Amino acid sequence: MLKRLAKDHTSLILFVLPAFILYVIFLVIPMLQGSYYSFTNWDGLNKHYSFIGIENFIEAIRDDANFRSSIVFTAKYVLFAVVFQNAIALLLALMIESQSKGKGWLRTIFFMPSMLSIIISTFMWVFVFTKVMPALSKYAVLKFLDISWLGDPNVSFFTIMLVSVWGGIGTLMIIYMSAIQGIPMHLKEAAIIDGAKPYHMLRYITLPLIAHALTICIFLTLNNSFKVYDLIYALTGGGPARATQVISMNILEEAYQRNFRYGYASAKAIILFLIILVITLIQVSVMKKREVEA
Repeated sequence: MLKRLAKDHTSLILFVLPAFILYVIFLVIPMLQGSYYSFTNWDGLNKHYSFIGIENFIEAIRDDANFRSSIVFTAKYVLFAVVFQNAIALLLALMIESQSKGKGWLRTIFFMPSMLSIIISTFMWVFVFTKVMPALSKYAVLKFLDISWLGDPNVSFFTIMLVSVWGGIGTLMIIYMSAIQGIPMHLKEAAIIDGAKPYHMLRYITLPLIAHALTICIFLTLNNSFKVYDLIYALTGGGPARATQVISMNILEEAYQRNFRYGYASAKAIILFLIILVITLIQVSVMKKREVEA
């Protein structure tokens, strides 16, 4: 059976094999190694280490206040990112699709931020918040801009969310637009003939028929938000005083920057993986039930 399958799909196997090998080398093997090291006290440098069971996991959950605070901040970031990125992207998609002219220009304008490197676009925003905003605040009418956008813990979160939404809505908007374009025209025409208002069109036709796009976009946003690192590192570096430190930053700090506790950091990474896995499975299973066929 296997020989026949291999013979019939030789060309496909040859095309897939290089990517599969790289996937195994750079993802599967490191993941398995990290899972093993999470049960040890290895520091990432010495050859000798001890197997300590689940002590790393107990310490991370029970005793590590910085890790718990990074989980809280990450959860807050994920919640706001999922809600605002998807809401704004969907609104933009609906707005653009309702236009009879200029769709191409509008798509390009709103998608352009997603084409930029996160680091480059973040450094642009750092310049805006540290140079442009203080300069504008010298005018009396814009005095309210004279705040510490990146240094004030009460303001830095909203600054991060602004940059995150600005750079994240483009791809989601394109997905929503593709789903909206796939809605059969006869359903829209029938609803209009029956006297449906725009609100009813949105609630009973558009949203149910783009539920698959909602599932995809929320999945992507959840996954990317939980693993966010570069955006926050470039904006605030996790500060001030760890106020904006996400889980990924806490893990890398534990492994490489300060403590060199690779086994302990691996345990934290496993905890992050389990959190993402559970939430993603729940999200996909719940939203899949709401999808309908056109």
